[in-house]
Amino acid sequence: VQLQASGGGLVQAGGSLRLSCAASGSIFSINVMGWYRQAPGKERELVAIITTRGNTNYADSVKGRFTISRDNATSTVSLQMNSLKPEDAAVYYCNAEILLIGALQSFNYWGGGTQVTVSS
Repeated sequence: VQLQASGGGLVQAGGSLRLSCAASGSIFSINVMGWYRQAPGKERELVAIITTRGNTNYADSVKGRFTISRDNATSTVSLQMNSLKPEDAAVYYCNAEILLIGALQSFNYWGGGTQVTVSS
């Protein structure tokens, strides 16, 4: 299984970026998909998650600015980030709870991360 993230980059404060992450491999089903981030010297933290049915949960710090979405047909999760702040700068990781074909239980998988830099 691979989770390939893309879309990071450098943006000015107040700007927008869109991250995408595509899961591939011998996937039977994907339950929760989400985005986490880790800034230098800090622990990895939840940004947003979305279930198969589209139920979402956001960190308080991004509510109203970020929107998570997914395309179940393509096993893709996206994060639209608006009104970016310098404190949003971090490496963003996608995560998915995946049940592989032939497997008895699902496991969490992580993407390789994509850097988001916000200049003030």
